[in-house]
Amino acid sequence: MTRIIITGATGKMGKFIASVVDGRDDCEVVAGVDRVNDGSSKFPVYESLKDVKESADVVIDFSNPSLLDDLLDYGKSTNTALVIATTGYDECEKKKISEASKDCAIFFTYNMSLGINLLANLAKKAVNVLGEGFDIEIVEQHHNQKIDAPSGTALMLADAISEEIERPMKYEYDRHSKREKRTKNEIGIHSIRGGTIVGEHDIIFAGRDEIITLSHSARSKEVFAVGAVNAAVFMNGKPVGMYDMGKLVK
Repeated sequence: MTRIIITGATGKMGKFIASVVDGRDDCEVVAGVDRVNDGSSKFPVYESLKDVKESADVVIDFSNPSLLDDLLDYGKSTNTALVIATTGYDECEKKKISEASKDCAIFFTYNMSLGINLLANLAKKAVNVLGEGFDIEIVEQHHNQKIDAPSGTALMLADAISEEIERPMKYEYDRHSKREKRTKNEIGIHSIRGGTIVGEHDIIFAGRDEIITLSHSARSKEVFAVGAVNAAVFMNGKPVGMYDMGKLVK
């Protein structure tokens, strides 16, 4: 039985995770952490991790990048595995996560959806098959409350593609400020924000007289909750180190 603490427990994703765990018999939520406790949780909810009295095997984090230091300190001091599902980290914060993985087990990915990680693998395959004759553009769409742009998932997909290309690639976010032709060593990344879009990602391979598009559409945030819980169960008992969805799906 995997014992789980949820940070951001009374938020939308926290409640989705609790609901997913309720339907499983291989894990349980022993506590939650949130600054706002609406009284709807079946488990105790604390204002910070340092107040949690229950012991756990894994923390699932769907909170805020500003709480990263407390999360990493808790993981290291209690030897508790961390599933970091919060997005919007800058390069400095990503480095902190990498450093902390030397002292505790950390599962870190930009997107908890199994389908998105399959999309990344398909994109790699497409690069190898199509060669240099295709321009690559990524279009991501999210709800109007999302703060960061482009999405971490779009950057993850761009990174996966770049790994398969021998020449250095640059990411182009803004073409309106210059008047020049597209270069062959760029990947265009475009962000759309509107309504209640959960998450849409399209990878466009545009060649001579043909276009190939790989797409993923998330219809509910529950897909991310399912992935996070799967990751938590996977991380139970894992040794110190950095883990991602690629290791989970092997």
